[in-house]
Amino acid sequence: MTQRNRLLMCPPHHFTVRYEINPWMNVQRKPDAVAAHDQWQQLVANLEPIADIVLCEPALDAPDIVFTANAGFVFDGRVVVSRFRHPERQTEEPHFADWFEDAGFALVDWPEDVRFEGAGDCLVDRGERRLWLGHGLRSDPRAGAALEAAFDVPVHTLTLVDPRYYHLDTCFCPLADGYTLFYPAAFSAESQMLIRSLIPASKRIEVSDSDAQAFACNAVGLGEHVFMNRSSKALRSTLGKLGFKVLESPVTEFLRAGGAVKCLSLNLDDPIV
Repeated sequence: MTQRNRLLMCPPHHFTVRYEINPWMNVQRKPDAVAAHDQWQQLVANLEPIADIVLCEPALDAPDIVFTANAGFVFDGRVVVSRFRHPERQTEEPHFADWFEDAGFALVDWPEDVRFEGAGDCLVDRGERRLWLGHGLRSDPRAGAALEAAFDVPVHTLTLVDPRYYHLDTCFCPLADGYTLFYPAAFSAESQMLIRSLIPASKRIEVSDSDAQAFACNAVGLGEHVFMNRSSKALRSTLGKLGFKVLESPVTEFLRAGGAVKCLSLNLDDPIV
């Protein structure tokens, strides 16, 4: 029997937009609390047939703690707890550190002065033994060398240039068998060249502006299943022809804070080839 992945999620009891640290956030356009709760519950219901949902407690002083992808980077039973760039999110760090320790994960020693925002900016490739690191807006490029030293696996760094796509997981999504969703315009020209040199054309899925703005790349891929906020008919058709099953789970209230399906979950069992 195939092992089910565990996904860490956090109920949105205190979720709101209290500050502005990315272009999607506007304190005058706060999410509707009831709608956000309903969308989160529906996402959980959609994921539960495929994965085991593990919950962490929300924190009153951390409205963005619901975005558990930013808790840290989990690899081979160890975790690097995030070192957030913005003070507004640094209150999450002790909450997540305590959770990981209580759950039995070994915490990796990490340089205090190297900003790193977890699985928001570090993604495991699904076709090759390598990691992808996004930097330029949140994480420090020095995180690449620190990750290689900690986990003994190659890390390819990609420079993010569009503030709307401030984390790698908002514009880049490794899928099963090495397929990769990505939005080229979110990356520097050099990083676009690197992506195209390392991922074969047959495995690259470039998304449109409209799909990128709907956070189609901020998806959760679990085998053949791909969960996302919304996608165009063309993108669903492309993924379907490649053998993927797309399930839309609208999380529009969370987009008001700059996060979607992937941001709302952290894979505790991300595979490495």
